[in-house]
Amino acid sequence: MLLAISDLHVAYAENRQFVQDLWPDSADDWLLVAGDVGEKVADIEWALRTLADRFRTVVWAPGNHELWTPKEDPVQLRGEERYRYLVEICRELGVVTPEDPYPVWDGEGGPVTVVPLFLLYDYTFRMPGLETKEASLANAYDAGVVCTDEFLLHPDPYPSRDAWCAARLELTRRRLDALGDRPTVLINHFPLVREVTDILLHPEFAQWCGTVHTADWHTRYHAAAVVYGHLHIPRVNRFDGVRFEEVSVGYPREWKRRGAQPKGPRQILPVPDGARAA
Repeated sequence: MLLAISDLHVAYAENRQFVQDLWPDSADDWLLVAGDVGEKVADIEWALRTLADRFRTVVWAPGNHELWTPKEDPVQLRGEERYRYLVEICRELGVVTPEDPYPVWDGEGGPVTVVPLFLLYDYTFRMPGLETKEASLANAYDAGVVCTDEFLLHPDPYPSRDAWCAARLELTRRRLDALGDRPTVLINHFPLVREVTDILLHPEFAQWCGTVHTADWHTRYHAAAVVYGHLHIPRVNRFDGVRFEEVSVGYPREWKRRGAQPKGPRQILPVPDGARAA
């Protein structure tokens, strides 16, 4: 099966134990990891190594937490350098990253090209009436709803996170355009469409959740499914007939409201019977 999960946040002891206990049902299972494994490089490496030793293929798309540079982390790389450092760790572990050739899932439900994305956000998921990034940020600060990225996610060498996002969008579009009409599974930590953030308790937070420039990617790039995390609201939506799977585990205080243990990875392919009928 092609399985997906995100937002493991292994700095929490309960989440770390969850990863320690996570095993595939079959030796042929793949696992898509849609970001926010952890904040410290050592924690990220431990989790991805653990999973890569168990699943046939592990595919990783970075979240915002991996890109933080917390003062407690011995690895003090910032921005692009930190991302590239994590990519090299993944390559040593045999984990597929957004910088690698896209693998093809040829199991049941395939063949599909599996596409890990690293796109960031550009403050365009704004609340109605807020026409600029500056106005949107000012509104969020006034409301006391400010993402930690503003303090720990450094965009170096880019002048801003939205400039880094623009560069990633341009690079990724070129690669995806080259796929032609091949079906894909798109994996990105941040949602590709603005609509899924409408459920947020604090709508000011949406500006740190994606970019309007990916709104048509699920149709433009022939997605069989889109996998994302970040919101910590696991659910399934459909847009233009395409499944959007939010597969986050989240923090212990969140998943404990839903059950005694976090739910395991979500099946993406083959399409589950219930999802096929939806």
